Amino acid sequence: MRLKSLVIAAAAAGLLAPAFAQAQAQFKDGDWMLRVRAVDLLWQNGQSGAVVQGANVKASNKVIPELDVSYFFTKNIAAELVLTYPQTININYLASQQNLGSIKALPPSLLVQYHFTDLGAFKPYVGVGVNYTMFSNRSNLMNGQYSVGSSSAGVAAQVGMDYMFDKNWGLNVDVKYITMSTNVTSTAYGTNVGTLTLNPWTPAVGIAYKF
Repeated sequence: MRLKSLVIAAAAAGLLAPAFAQAQAQFKDGDWMLRVRAVDLLWQNGQSGAVVQGANVKASNKVIPELDVSYFFTKNIAAELVLTYPQTININYLASQQNLGSIKALPPSLLVQYHFTDLGAFKPYVGVGVNYTMFSNRSNLMNGQYSVGSSSAGVAAQVGMDYMFDKNWGLNVDVKYITMSTNVTSTAYGTNVGTLTLNPWTPAVGIAYKF
């Protein structure tokens, strides 16, 4: 439902764009771009290990704010740093939705992008890079009985587009897939009891500003 809402919001914003459709904003080396997005974290939950699989837990989807900064080395090649603040992620039993606790995740990503720039105001792009997620509030599952690892390193891939209203302002739509997982440990015994795989899809819509 949230993904549908994001798509509808992007389409509605697009209806306002025809008056600006002739804008021929050109990307060039040395340009910077800021984007502010609303992102729907859609966790692709998976478990391994007897305890974690037996509990059949999942992280709850949520909408978060996101800020990213891009630098253009050429009109086609850019690097994007994706940022947010530490996000609280609720962990629930899948069947009953009973809450088992929460963890915090700070998941910056760095991607290299290729921008297609010969389509007028429409600027699609693809990207690939790395994600490094830092977990905090880690020992808060089942009243402190279990904790998660301190970090996760994975791959991030994206497709998206900017629709430029003029030389500076545009609408952004973006989807990323990020590989992310964390080990779950018994706090009493210090033993690994399984792995929680998160691997989120992150559809997003927002505003872009190029300068």
